[in-house]
Amino acid sequence: MSFARVYSAQVNLLKGQIVTIEVDLSRGLHAFNVVGLPDKAVDESKDRVSSAIKNSGFVSPKAKNQKIVVSLSPADLKKEGPFFDLGIALAYMLASGDLKFDPEKKIFLGELGLDGTLRSIRGALPLVQEAKAQGFEEVYLPKDNAIEAALIDGIKIFPVGSLTEVVKHLSGVSQISVQLKTEINYEREMKSADFSDIRGQEGAKRGLEIAAAGGHNIAMYGPPGTGKTMLARAFAGLLPDLSPEEVLEITGIHSVAGVTQGELVSVSPFRAPHHTSSYVSLIGGGTFPKPGEVTLAHRGVLFLDEFPEFDKRVIESLRQPLEDNIVCISRAKGSAVFPTNFILVAAMNPCPCGNAGAKKKSCICKPSDLDRYKRKLSGPIMDRIDLWVSVSDIDYKKLGDDATGEKSENIKDRIIKARKIQKERFGKNNRDIKTNSEMNVKDLSDLVHLSDEVRNLLDTSAEQLALSARAYHRVIKLARTIADLEDSEDITANHILEAIQYRPKVNL
Repeated sequence: MSFARVYSAQVNLLKGQIVTIEVDLSRGLHAFNVVGLPDKAVDESKDRVSSAIKNSGFVSPKAKNQKIVVSLSPADLKKEGPFFDLGIALAYMLASGDLKFDPEKKIFLGELGLDGTLRSIRGALPLVQEAKAQGFEEVYLPKDNAIEAALIDGIKIFPVGSLTEVVKHLSGVSQISVQLKTEINYEREMKSADFSDIRGQEGAKRGLEIAAAGGHNIAMYGPPGTGKTMLARAFAGLLPDLSPEEVLEITGIHSVAGVTQGELVSVSPFRAPHHTSSYVSLIGGGTFPKPGEVTLAHRGVLFLDEFPEFDKRVIESLRQPLEDNIVCISRAKGSAVFPTNFILVAAMNPCPCGNAGAKKKSCICKPSDLDRYKRKLSGPIMDRIDLWVSVSDIDYKKLGDDATGEKSENIKDRIIKARKIQKERFGKNNRDIKTNSEMNVKDLSDLVHLSDEVRNLLDTSAEQLALSARAYHRVIKLARTIADLEDSEDITANHILEAIQYRPKVNL
């Protein structure tokens, strides 16, 4: 036999793409060519494969006088990464007669070391999902990726340690055990802070509770050292446990991005990029679009400390992710749409030196510095943040008190109840959303009813505060969340008034 066909896959944006590997052998001077738009990593696979085959006890392709052509299809899809090493090696051995097996309904994934060992790959979860969707029954991949891949039901996962191991299995000499289905462990990691450990700041805690209950964006402003960062990190522990579908979605995204080592992401992501982060690292992009921090924070928290210190272009790029929960990236060589349904938690000082408005310290900033600092946050960005809360100086006497605040687990219980109310409301009305913050204008019109008295109060307040149409609707969403936390079917005047007080003040 001088021809063989096996199947592999590669990551294409956030999804898997099945790739057919065809190998043709013909007599002549030795040549080993890979065609089908391979990148450098794929083109170099011919050297890795040749050494792996030789060091696994078989005859190296380089030792034979034959022309080897490896075709990767579809031919118009750029092939990237070391996903195909195992598939190419097995296809060559099948074509040369060194191995006999039926390659149908089987996917082979993994990078080969020169000694024939199999190394882990990124994106194993979406690759297995695509394999199952395309009707494949078996997936052979590195052991390090097996736990992640075994999240998918209805397809056999074979954890492979080396080329020799998979050859013996396919030849019937010895068998590789099927990986048991992975069960999701919802045990949360120990958080750095509990709300009960944070002295004072009850207003900020209330704002964070509302933000977690309705999925609202929140900004905290105040002097340095008042606990803004600590509050943000404790906030991550308030979010409800992820559903199995969300675990699959998030683990797939993180696996494709290469930020996991085969482990599951079973808790809500908490991403905290530094304020010197570039536009591409935050939003995503590149010649061939890849996800950024806003996508890695999907279904979790994006914490931007020192918010105005980020480059203005970076801050303005948050407009679409915050409004539409997606980011569209277009480049000359491709375009992509990545999910960005996260809760933004921003923290900022009132001025560059941090002491503007402080009782015990004086601000040393020049007026021009203050103007430049405030101009970093445009109206459209401020409009998209639902809650603006002040985190002021704490009385020194309180710092020495014992922890007497409410524990995070008690607050989380209220948040879970509020989320359940929202889920039932949206499910009953056939809405494919999960939190109040995701409602659009039509959802607000159909699902949120205000009495004449409450509507008049809202209209009067909006006129006095000169709220934009976007801010007006966000106040209603926020009031709905506050009502849900109180298990109130109707939105009252108190709910509207509390929601309005969280709108940004001009002199932050």
